[in-house]
Amino acid sequence: MPGQHFEIRDERFAKLILPGENIAVLWTGGRWAEGPAYFAKGRYLVWSDIPNDRVLRWDEASGAVDIFEQPCRNHNGHTLDLEGRLIACEHRGRCVSRYETDGSKTILADSFEGKRLNSPNDAVVKSDGSIWFTDPSYGIDSDVEGDAAPMEQDGRHVYRIDPSGAITRVVDDMKQPNGLAFSADETVLYVADTGKTHFPDCAPKIRKYPVLADGASLGPGEDFVYSDAGLFDGFRLDTEGNIWTSAGDGVHCFAPDGILLGKILTDEVVANVCFGGRERNRLFICATSTLRSIHVNARGLK
Repeated sequence: MPGQHFEIRDERFAKLILPGENIAVLWTGGRWAEGPAYFAKGRYLVWSDIPNDRVLRWDEASGAVDIFEQPCRNHNGHTLDLEGRLIACEHRGRCVSRYETDGSKTILADSFEGKRLNSPNDAVVKSDGSIWFTDPSYGIDSDVEGDAAPMEQDGRHVYRIDPSGAITRVVDDMKQPNGLAFSADETVLYVADTGKTHFPDCAPKIRKYPVLADGASLGPGEDFVYSDAGLFDGFRLDTEGNIWTSAGDGVHCFAPDGILLGKILTDEVVANVCFGGRERNRLFICATSTLRSIHVNARGLK
């Protein structure tokens, strides 16, 4: 799109962008685009348009866009499990679900300690098959992205679904946990906090938590990076440990040491991103009403 450009803050970012590369707008017409997930085997991408209660599918070979599911219970975040099955965070369903290869659906988590979850937002799968997800309140705050309802949990937290099906709470010190991702070696879990939407004194940030030796629990967290433009929402890491995160003015790229390397600027607020394409070097961007993409000189983690 004309007018889109990069903002280089550190010389390391210059090595991550491709000269002459521009953002391509693949689709427009949404109200709040979210939750991109790329299927390498089928060469297609799915993403959510939450207020319109639909999941869409973009075909990489033809560029065609069609409806993947509607209504969809106001899906938000998506990811793939180790078998390539779609994992969905459902606002209206207040659950984390899995789409089986035969087309059926399995509810993986809809409650904790006998009380309904708030509205699962985003998920990530660890190499042991466990699924980690955030549970802020956005889907029960109003009828726009789910169904307005009282909160049954004592706050907004992060949970782990063991391959056995057992659910544990792993983070309980955040205001509105949102996007999340593991470091390449899975020794750190990064989690975005968008608590400023409900708590004005909550700085928009990404926190980091050490994964303990058992691989299933976390040590005390600490603030890692802060946003200078809007909120951090969904994000992904590349193979070198750089964080590519959504923000109010585009996509921000942070080095593993927390230095802001640069930005891919957009004219809409970005909600989430993911890597895809044959070499996993195509960054897909969900920006308010649009799905966009740009090739970068980096490869996303699988």
